Amino acid sequence: MENHYGTKDKAIAIFWLLVLTFLWGLTFPIQKLILVEEVSPFLYNAVRFWIATFLSALIFKKSDWKRGIILGIVMALAYATQTWGLTITTSTKSGFITSLYIVIVPFFSYVIELERIKTLQVVGFVGALIGMYLLSGGIHGYNFGDFLTTICGVMYALHVVLITKFSKQTDEYSLLTPQFFTVALLNTIFNLFYSKQAWNFSYNALFVAAFTAVTATIVAIVIQAKYQKVVGSNVSALIFVGEPLFAMILSIIILNERVNLTQSIGMVLMLLSIILGVLNSENSEGAKTVDEEENRIV
Repeated sequence: MENHYGTKDKAIAIFWLLVLTFLWGLTFPIQKLILVEEVSPFLYNAVRFWIATFLSALIFKKSDWKRGIILGIVMALAYATQTWGLTITTSTKSGFITSLYIVIVPFFSYVIELERIKTLQVVGFVGALIGMYLLSGGIHGYNFGDFLTTICGVMYALHVVLITKFSKQTDEYSLLTPQFFTVALLNTIFNLFYSKQAWNFSYNALFVAAFTAVTATIVAIVIQAKYQKVVGSNVSALIFVGEPLFAMILSIIILNERVNLTQSIGMVLMLLSIILGVLNSENSEGAKTVDEEENRIV
């Protein structure tokens, strides 16, 4: 059964989903800082998600293990390939390739939720793809790290759609602890096969892991599970175009990366794509109201 939300609900959802994109964008430069210290990406993810598991278990008492484990497996593959890839490729390129999940979401959304893509969304996704390409300078010199990050993008697109689907079927908070536990356990196992100083861990890495566990994991997934279903997977994906934008802006501030004219044009295109996503959400509400009025007249 389809859930119906008002304009105010959607405006609140859009605001918090934008906050979410900022939190995700922030992870790229700060994780790049500590992953150059030869910290195993799998150990980093394991520590981050063990912290998240412990905290979420204290805060949220309900657990849907069936759906949570499914989400956890998909998320574990996404985070493992992204973080491993980030040790090989650049922060900006990682942000671009990861963000390709945005244009993959409509495929999974149609297959899993039967959510059709609309005209404004098509324009938004095309603009986002071009903008992300220009922002990153393309993917010249595609390497193994980029390949791993591509797998991350596919897994993350699947995770976005599954979050929307499962959060409509159960208490969204019950998905957190099982999901985080699964990611932590799988990354711990992955780390057993990672030979490069697999168990080294610095205090800086511990601080970043704890920070991202709270902000970009617990808070972010709560926001995603609570508000993504309000606007749907496709509109959410267009809002998430802001992730590489924030990643680039914060990489400039934290990592002293620079932006040229081409990248600036890309940023403008991506911003326009976000606006199209927001407009599409408002238009959907308007269309629904008209349909409901017609039904009442009939």
